[in-house]
Amino acid sequence: MKPIVSRVLIALGALLVLVAVNFAIAGKERVRRDGEVVYLQLEPVDPRSLMQGDYMALRFALVREIESRDGDAKADRAAREGQMMLAPVTLDDQRIATLAPAGATGTAVPLKLRYRIRGGQVWLGTNAFFFEEGSAERFTGARFGEFRVDRDSGEAVLVGLRNDKLEAM
Repeated sequence: MKPIVSRVLIALGALLVLVAVNFAIAGKERVRRDGEVVYLQLEPVDPRSLMQGDYMALRFALVREIESRDGDAKADRAAREGQMMLAPVTLDDQRIATLAPAGATGTAVPLKLRYRIRGGQVWLGTNAFFFEEGSAERFTGARFGEFRVDRDSGEAVLVGLRNDKLEAM
């Protein structure tokens, strides 16, 4: 292959990658801007990582609800590795999400959250919240993850952490 053709192909490949990445970023920003506000209750986890810097590992009560509703073992979930699914949730008056009762449909289920199976576990978009080094104490009172959820796709984007009174941290 001639050098000029190789360079053109490399440039087109790089351009394609940049377009794809920017398209994904624009999609997340749209959900963040226009998505529905939903709070997911956190369960306690160790908040530090020496290799990655300061962050809080996140585990959501909704994940436990999904796993216990499905009643399947980790091995059964592993067979569905990578699959995207939707969890029907109901929101209380504070917009805190819980798993909708089995068989609930229509207006009884105002929203669905997209999740996938990763490593045999339910994955709700993220499992970590990174913050500025030295500010770990500020986030120790976190009790909820604040998400913006796209009503059509169920995609959830974590935008912040909240305390037990749903105040920003």
